Amino acid sequence: MINESMSKIVLDKLDTYRQDSEAGDTHVLRQQSPDVLATKMKLAQWIRDGGLVPDNIQNFLAPYLEHSQHMHHPGFIGHQVAVPHEGAAIADMIHGVINNPMAVYEMGPTASVIERVVVNWMLEKCGWFTGAIDDFSQREHNGAGVLTHGGSLANLTAVLAARAHAAPDAWQNGTPDNLAIIAPAATHYSLARAVSIAGFGQNAIRTAPVNALEVLQPEKLEQTFLRAQDEGQKVFMVSANACTTATGLYDPIDEVAEFCEAHDLWLHVDGAHGGSALLSHKERHLMKGISRADSLTWDAHKMMRTSALCAAILFKDQKSMAGTFHQNASYIFYGGDEEIGFDVGPYAVECTKSALGAKLFWVLAMEGEKAMGAFVDKQYADTRKFYELINAQDDFTCPYKPEANILCFKYDGVEGNAAQLALREKILARGNFYITTAEINGIRYLRLSVMNPLTTLATIEALLTEIRLCASTSAG
Repeated sequence: MINESMSKIVLDKLDTYRQDSEAGDTHVLRQQSPDVLATKMKLAQWIRDGGLVPDNIQNFLAPYLEHSQHMHHPGFIGHQVAVPHEGAAIADMIHGVINNPMAVYEMGPTASVIERVVVNWMLEKCGWFTGAIDDFSQREHNGAGVLTHGGSLANLTAVLAARAHAAPDAWQNGTPDNLAIIAPAATHYSLARAVSIAGFGQNAIRTAPVNALEVLQPEKLEQTFLRAQDEGQKVFMVSANACTTATGLYDPIDEVAEFCEAHDLWLHVDGAHGGSALLSHKERHLMKGISRADSLTWDAHKMMRTSALCAAILFKDQKSMAGTFHQNASYIFYGGDEEIGFDVGPYAVECTKSALGAKLFWVLAMEGEKAMGAFVDKQYADTRKFYELINAQDDFTCPYKPEANILCFKYDGVEGNAAQLALREKILARGNFYITTAEINGIRYLRLSVMNPLTTLATIEALLTEIRLCASTSAG
């Protein structure tokens, strides 16, 4: 039974939290040590004794919200996590009540149908699906995909699918010890994890040649490929970034695809963050060549305003998804032509899977795909404006012009990597802004991920003032 009084209190407090954050009337982050937070929220007491009711819920909720990350705040310019749309929050609430784990169709039929349509829509943007997106017939020329709890699982699924393509008996006999993957060093760490989880070992990763900004150089892939061959390895897969986590710069997918096709290699594109450029007429060129790839990771919980987690692993060839996993679970997968609907469990790492597609669907249903593309346009364009502002300052340096909504820069008033890190710590301690850092070719930069549409030029001007203040305080 839902306690309506408790629910109303929580919803009212969340609305106030969101409004205060959006107005900048609170801090972005007020960090405390774990023991302080546990004491403020009285965690041990609630666990031991229970008794959380409408009359005392504020004793828990107030410190919980106060010390959370205020992502709706214009000063949140940190990690690549969406400021969630209201629709995604509604979907989370609905799932929290009905709790339909939809890896098996009969356990979540409505959620299963929504996920299939949303996935078909994403495939359409890649050029891997034609026809009506709510057509559930198995057209041989169409691709396939599944939503997962995060891009890390999506990348793992891609590696396993590529392994199945290169070594069909690997599921039964184990991973061959001579297979190799070419990937840039700037590739997200989840790919390296996936390589070891899949049984290859880190020695299977051949580092792709990159330029000074760590962007893959396709014209030099041949030498990496031949060197691997000379050392007894068989390259079966190349992974490209769209875009890199640290810099937001895109690898040239079309040129990498040319190389992969010439050598019959699987091309995976990690578009967890930058894949959403496919929704934009202005920015879609950054994903040129995606239709030639074999698989794509694309996170909705980054640039599609969807709450975490909601990530897609998409395949150009539906047979690639079908051949990834092999399992026999008669208690859950019954099979047979008489079965209604379709199970996604055989194609995902997860056995119990949340209604991930419903979150993205609610955002799309409230905004529409054109508005989603306009959001990507705005965030990318705003970031370039911020670059122009920062790069025009005498005491700041930007190493590149941004392609996406990620921007690196450093304050020249202090020297050394440790000094940039110290500046960030001071900024976080003051609570007005949340930013991150990244290294490019061994140089530490401050880093912005412009996820919040409320972040403006005035916000960045205030940030620069704050950085100068923190630097002068350090000097003093």
